[in-house]
Amino acid sequence: MGSLFRSEEMALCQLFLQSEAAYACVSELGELGLVQFRDLNPDVNAFQRKFVNEVRRCDEMERKLRYLEKEIKKDGIPMLDTGESPEAPQPREMIDLEATFEKLENELREVNQNAEALKRNFLELTELKHILRKTQVFFDEQEGGVNQTTESMTRALITDEARTAGASMGPVQLGYMEKSNEREDYLPCFVAGVILRERLPAFERMLWRACRGNVFLRQAMIETPLEDPTNGDQVHKSVFIIFFQGDQLKTRVKKICEGFRATLYPCPEAPADRREMAMGVMTRIEDLNTVLGQTQDHRHRVLVAAAKNLKNWFVKVRKIKAIYHTLNLFNLDVTQKCLIAECWVPLLDIETIQLALRRGTERSGSSVPPILNRMQTFENPPTYNRTNKFTKAFQALIDAYGVASYREMNPAPYTIITFPFLFAVMFGDLGHGAIMALFGLWMIRKEKGLAAQKTDNEIWNIFFGGRYIIFLMGVFSMYTGLIYNDIFSKSLNIFGSHWHLSYNKSTVMENKFLQLSPKGDYEGAPYPFGMDPIWQVAGANKIIFHNAYKMKISIIFGVIHMIFGVVMSWHNHTYFRNRISLLYEFIPQLIFLLLLFFYMVLLMFIKWIKFAATNDKPYSEACAPSILITFIDMVLFNTPKPPPKRCETYMFFGQHTIQVLFVLVAVGCIPVMLLAKPLLIMQARKQANEEVQPIAGATSDAEAGGMSNGGSHGGAGGHEEEEELSEIFIHQSIHTIEYVLGSVSHTASYLRLWALSLAHAQLAEVLWTMVLSIGLKQEGPVGGIVLTCVFAFWAILTVGILVLMEGLSAFLHTLRLHWVEFQSKFYKGQGYAFQPFSFDAIIENGAAAAEE
Repeated sequence: MGSLFRSEEMALCQLFLQSEAAYACVSELGELGLVQFRDLNPDVNAFQRKFVNEVRRCDEMERKLRYLEKEIKKDGIPMLDTGESPEAPQPREMIDLEATFEKLENELREVNQNAEALKRNFLELTELKHILRKTQVFFDEQEGGVNQTTESMTRALITDEARTAGASMGPVQLGYMEKSNEREDYLPCFVAGVILRERLPAFERMLWRACRGNVFLRQAMIETPLEDPTNGDQVHKSVFIIFFQGDQLKTRVKKICEGFRATLYPCPEAPADRREMAMGVMTRIEDLNTVLGQTQDHRHRVLVAAAKNLKNWFVKVRKIKAIYHTLNLFNLDVTQKCLIAECWVPLLDIETIQLALRRGTERSGSSVPPILNRMQTFENPPTYNRTNKFTKAFQALIDAYGVASYREMNPAPYTIITFPFLFAVMFGDLGHGAIMALFGLWMIRKEKGLAAQKTDNEIWNIFFGGRYIIFLMGVFSMYTGLIYNDIFSKSLNIFGSHWHLSYNKSTVMENKFLQLSPKGDYEGAPYPFGMDPIWQVAGANKIIFHNAYKMKISIIFGVIHMIFGVVMSWHNHTYFRNRISLLYEFIPQLIFLLLLFFYMVLLMFIKWIKFAATNDKPYSEACAPSILITFIDMVLFNTPKPPPKRCETYMFFGQHTIQVLFVLVAVGCIPVMLLAKPLLIMQARKQANEEVQPIAGATSDAEAGGMSNGGSHGGAGGHEEEEELSEIFIHQSIHTIEYVLGSVSHTASYLRLWALSLAHAQLAEVLWTMVLSIGLKQEGPVGGIVLTCVFAFWAILTVGILVLMEGLSAFLHTLRLHWVEFQSKFYKGQGYAFQPFSFDAIIENGAAAAEE
């Protein structure tokens, strides 16, 4: 079979590269993305490898680029992304890149430091400007006739000691230090500053407690927020002025201001001095604004120039780093002139890899060609399934369960059809399927532009990655919706109903509780495609009919799906030449499934063909037996109950004998599955030990069917030679019990197709009946407005509940049916993925990590 149905054949190769050509050759292999290198130095510390210094230099360059990227994003400058991937630079170009990044970082850091210093100076001048303005109001109040209040407040500020000494103090002006030899310590003074607004209440309380109420505080808010020069945040501050007397209080006040990180500024007492200082401050602010603007323009120009090349620089540095990381996996020969590597490569791509090595050698100017030798090994190779943008999502569903063992049958190609089909059986609605298909088609048509946006929204990335799955699920749901004749819980009357009333119409119209026979009067053949639309207006027996129909098709699809899974195991056994598993596992499993469950499916078809509403006894609908009861009687060897008069007991001649024979053969398959394989392995080992051959282990493997052909098929055949016989018996017992019981439970599990289909149809009908029909019953101009509002509400509920939530539920149930019921029949999933050295994957992962 081709690589579509199995993983690629892999080869373990040994690669010899000259030291001067190794960098260029590895670079070409990274662009190709088809080689997975093995670490030949697993015991060597990462810091003791040959190219650790080069890796450190790349780390340093990445750090500088991340710094530039952070500054560019801070300014909101768009970074040019052409989508192209430049080639990995030559080793000598690293010096130029390092010099460029060093220059840019130093220049930007210098500009940022200058800008921060200027902003800090600007903040100080701005705060001083507000202090001069606000304190001017305080002093204007004083000069405006509040001397009496000032005098009383000044008296209150005199300490108790001065009062006791009998000192008397005349009226003084606040803030004015009058020269006095006797009471110089008690003359009032003040300090002014700025503090964060949220710290002001605590600051005021601390002043009151620490100074025992001997201070007077005035404060005013600064209306406009100020910019913090360190982080650029907007902060709200307030201006304060504190009046006090004495050096002791002055020291205490300043310590409190320092503790609350309040900034103190000089404030002259004389109005002329304050005006002169304010004019000087405004002049300096204007000059600073000019210098700040020039600094920001220069910084912007530097960042714009860097933004044009930043993406390419990141790609180049990551490629260089990846190359040296890979070279650290190699070994040096004794001459220190040749690098030796081991790698897994796809067998079909060896020539392509050799051409890439030849190109790398030519680029480096080396005269010695590289050597690629294929090695023989019994190791399990990695699993490599080629995918494209269409099959990638389906392969991801399979790999999420477990990576396929090497050369094991790949379920992904079959899942492309079975997954959307089983989903559609549960989601069958022409309208809902059309919404889903159109959404998927829109993502497919716009995939280039949407892929270029590279968002970190996980939900959107999941939807976009599964766009082809969504489109196919929508298309298949439209098909099953036509089969069910269901569109938003209503039916399409395309061909006209083939059922007509055969009773008195007046009697039928007057009796609301009359149940009519589905037989009716037919004009020619039944409805040509899907359900007859007359079932849409049926009442009591509509859900009964749909239940019976959907329940049966769920079992039919489930049994066919499981049989297909068992047949897939035949391909695995024949490919790996596992004769014992083929004869004593596959054949009994298939017989067991066919004689019991496929026979039940055949009974359904016989019942549909033989019994009909239009037939007379003994083949009328009244004589039709229950398939479930028939199957239970078959397994328990019960005698069927006597049928009604003129009805036959069995559906065909010899049914009872055939059923007994089928059950006996199916039960006889169980001990074959349980004991045959372990006993044959035990016999083969015994014969090998008696013959005392040096290759006894290989002979036992070959007879057990576990050895692969020539080492190229290893990995999925079996490991019986590594296990004790007791473990083999235990594993086989578990496998047999799981299969026998699982055949029953898995068949019942497919009834979820019926259950979710019924739930989806009923939810759609509820939304139509209880929401949209209300708007459709309204008349007149008001009815149009009501219908518009009701329709919008109905559309939101339809998309949110029936399409998204019900779609997610059906998706998860379909995934379970494939993982458990289908893949458990043949798929081991015990391999490990092929992870080639690929620049595309490394750059994509690096970009994702940078965004996080």
